Amino acid sequence: QVQLVESGGGLVQAGGSLRLSCAAPGRTFSLYTMGWFRQAPGKEREFVAAVTWSANTNYADSVKDRFTISRDNAKKTVYLQMNSLKPEDTAVYYCAARGTAVITTTPGGYPYWGQGTQVTVSS
Repeated sequence: QVQLVESGGGLVQAGGSLRLSCAAPGRTFSLYTMGWFRQAPGKEREFVAAVTWSANTNYADSVKDRFTISRDNAKKTVYLQMNSLKPEDTAVYYCAARGTAVITTTPGGYPYWGQGTQVTVSS
């Protein structure tokens, strides 16, 4: 079992920045591919970004060049730096983990999930 605990959400004005963190205490954090997803009201959960154990990354087109995913294996934490935020980025953001070195953008490919953190971007 992998426990994931997100933090860092909040309310920010359009154009602002937030950094989300996801702590994953456990012996094998460094082996997991870590992902961020988001879900807005009335919409399906969608892929945002992911990073493998070797720091290969993948981003949704909607956040490319604005968001940066990174990980600190020593701290067992993955981060999502979000810049130039837009009202359409408003959603609950979820951290997810999968035990392979291959990134997938499908929520079903991640067996472990955090509880989510709310990000609200005002116009």
